[in-house]
This record gives sequence, C-alpha cells and structure tokens, in this order.
Amino acid sequence: MGLGLWGLSREHSVWRDEAATWQVARRSTADIWHLLGQVDAVHGLYYLLMHAVFTCFGPGTTALRLPSVLAMAVAAACVTAIGQRLAGNRAGLGAGLALGLLPAVQFHLQEGRPYALVMAGAAVSTLLLVGLLERPAPWRWAAYGVTVLLCGLLNWLSLLVLAAHAVTLCRVRARPGTWARWAAVSAVAVAGTAPLILFSLRQSEQISWIPPLTWHMLIGPAILLAIGTLGALLDRPRPGAPSVTAVALPLLAVPLVVLAAVSLFKPLFLDRYILFGHLGLALLIGTALATAVHAARPRFLRAATLILPLALLAATAALLPYSLARRSPESRVDDVLAAADRVHHLKRPGDAVLFIPAARRDTALVSPGAFTGLRDIALAESPVASGTLKGVEATPGRIATAIPHCARIVLVTDAPDVAKPASARRDKAKKAALRAYFTPVADETVRGRRVTVYERLPEPGRGPSRSGRLQP
Repeated sequence: MGLGLWGLSREHSVWRDEAATWQVARRSTADIWHLLGQVDAVHGLYYLLMHAVFTCFGPGTTALRLPSVLAMAVAAACVTAIGQRLAGNRAGLGAGLALGLLPAVQFHLQEGRPYALVMAGAAVSTLLLVGLLERPAPWRWAAYGVTVLLCGLLNWLSLLVLAAHAVTLCRVRARPGTWARWAAVSAVAVAGTAPLILFSLRQSEQISWIPPLTWHMLIGPAILLAIGTLGALLDRPRPGAPSVTAVALPLLAVPLVVLAAVSLFKPLFLDRYILFGHLGLALLIGTALATAVHAARPRFLRAATLILPLALLAATAALLPYSLARRSPESRVDDVLAAADRVHHLKRPGDAVLFIPAARRDTALVSPGAFTGLRDIALAESPVASGTLKGVEATPGRIATAIPHCARIVLVTDAPDVAKPASARRDKAKKAALRAYFTPVADETVRGRRVTVYERLPEPGRGPSRSGRLQP
C-alpha cells in the first residue's frame, strides 16, 4: 500500500474515468441529487461520499484517490486476517502481501472510482462470514448485512459476493440455522439495494458502450482461475476449520462465471465489476506459499523459512517495472489535466471552444480555470442546469451557424490513435464547418487528447482546398 501512497504524491493527472467523479463531487448536494435523477444513479453513494471528502479536504488528486488507497489497505488487512484464521500466520501474511502485488489491484488503488471501496466491503463481509462460521453472534450478522448493503449501494453488481458466500456455505455444510440467518440477512441487503437497481436500469444507455462478450475477453480471467485452482490443490485444511479453498475459490470463480453468463444476454462483462474476486486469488496464493513452506520444513528447515520472503521478493522485483509504469502519467492515454494545460497555453481572449465528441467537455469541467475567457459555442444548457455530466448541446443547425462567426476556435478532441469517426450529427456539423471556414494554426497531442487551434479563413468556403492543412 505504500507504493499507492507514493503514487498519489507523484502523479498530478486526472483520467477520463475519474473526471466524472471530479466534476460531480464538486457540485452542491442538490445538484448531485438532480444529476442522479437523470444519469449515473448507480454511482450515487460514491459521488456523495466524494462530495463530502472534497468539502472537507478540498478538490485535488490526493483527495480524489486517497479513499481508494485506504480501501485497498483495509482489503489487504482483511485478507491477512482471513488467511491467518483459516491457514495460519504464513498464509495470512502471504495473502495480504500478494493482494498488494496483483496488477489489477495496483491499478485500482490509485483510481478515483468506487471499485476499491467495493473490494474493501467484500473483504470485510467475507471476514465476517468466516467469523460467523466459527462463532455466530447477532452483531456479526448485523454487521454482515450492513456491509453487503453498502457494497450494493456503491455498485449493485457487488451483490454477486452473496452467490460466492452461498457456495462457501454449501462447501462447509453449514447448519440449517446458519443458512436461515444468512438468507434473511442477505434478503434484507438485496431488498435495500433493489430500489437503486430498478431505478438505474432506466439509465441502462450509460453502459451501452460495453462490447458483447467474446472468448478473448475471458483469457485473462481464465489464467487467474487456473492460478487459483492450483492454489486450491495445494490447500491443506486445518481440522475443524473451514478450508481456504471453500472460502476463496468461490469468491474468485462464482462472480466471474455469473457475470459471464449474464453477459451472454446483456453485455456487462468488465473486470472492474468483479475486482473483489482478487481477494480469493490472493488467499489461494498465500495458502500455496504457506503449504510450500510447510512441505519443505522437515528436510530443509533453514531453506523453508526463506521460501515466503524470497517468493515475495521475486514477485516484487518482477512487478516493479509494471508498478512504476502504472504510477507514471504516461501509463494511461487520457489525461484531462494535461489537455486543459495545453488549452490554457494556446488560447487567446475571445476565442471559442468546441468539443468532439461532447464528452470531451470534461476537460473544461475538471479544469474550468484553464478555459476562462473561452466561449463554448455549442453548449445550450450547462451540465448543472441540465442535470447531466456533459451538458446539452444546441442543434446541429445552430452549431453550424454559430461557428463561422468566430475568429478563432480551440478544438478539444481525442488523439488521432484513439479517435473514432464522428457519428453524432452535431459532431459531423462541427467538423464540416471547421473544414469549410477555418484552417488549423496550432495542433498538439498530449496523453490521449488533441488540442487544435483554428483561425478563420479570409475567404469563407476556401478551406477544403488549402494545401498542407490538418484535418479536425
């Protein structure tokens, strides 16, 4: 987790996925509620939490990402505790350290998104379940239900953890009373999440971009399942205690299988939705290391004590280049702050600004100071007034009419290597007007975004035939 904190202080960037969190969390509570009624209700609890964080500590990259780092620290602590209870201190230590080394975990611990918090909640609920199997207590059942409910409100797909826990109860042959209490508590948690599920289904167009499930999308998860299965084969359960396999393998496999099955009918398969499955993988890795140490001790007493630290050192060394690369600004291809900085240096007073597609308006919403003095000529209604993330733009005809009356226009769009052909009528109108009446005089690409400055041609209509010009 220390690497995560170091990454926070080093990287002053905001990425596309984080931009929504940044701009929404800076709004007033009333504006956030208005927004959630239109879009992104599924992340409502997270936005309200980050609004409170920004209110207390001010908006900044550290405040944006620190909750994720702390959440991953909680998850690692829970995994360590689970491993210690089920397989001993070495298994717990190995599992906790393995979790921090997993690439997906390292990626999301420095993301200003809710998935690390969901992972922490899944870890806490799993630790509580293990405790309930050993010593049932009313307070544990209440804490379990509240934790699952909070996870569901952060992202309702996290309720898949209940399916994993059901398989665990089957594997350990839980008593009927335990089943009854678990079913009652789980039903309450699901019922508490149901209004959010039903309401967010009305906003399903927000995930229409998720591609249909294909075989190549399952290659990475299949590798993780293979590693987890190998760890399960090396598990040596303690007498009278649930095995690590009974707890960890369902946590790794069940959410993955269920989400993949659902995605055959409705595309929903994104690794981050089931990030908490890595908790099971870390537990199985830690158990495998502990089993290797135990097997080596009778013959190689001194060497056995070195297996765990050497394995972790080797993994750390192998993943260090990846870890460092993930914490560099160059590791991702859509830096909102970098693009805003280029706008700040290229703009002139009185310039207009356009965004293609409209979602690139997040550049201005995250860094409004960089756009001071620029007129957003396509915007008809602001994001706050419209209760949306990017605002409402004018009709294509009105945009095409407004563009020729500008002397200079700053265009913010995607970098050429990631840009898609314009499909929206508004974007086509913007490009056509720029080609007809303007010529580019400056063009810079920085970390996934392109900023181009256009000046109006002295003779309207002459633009398309001008030689050597850059195309918008």
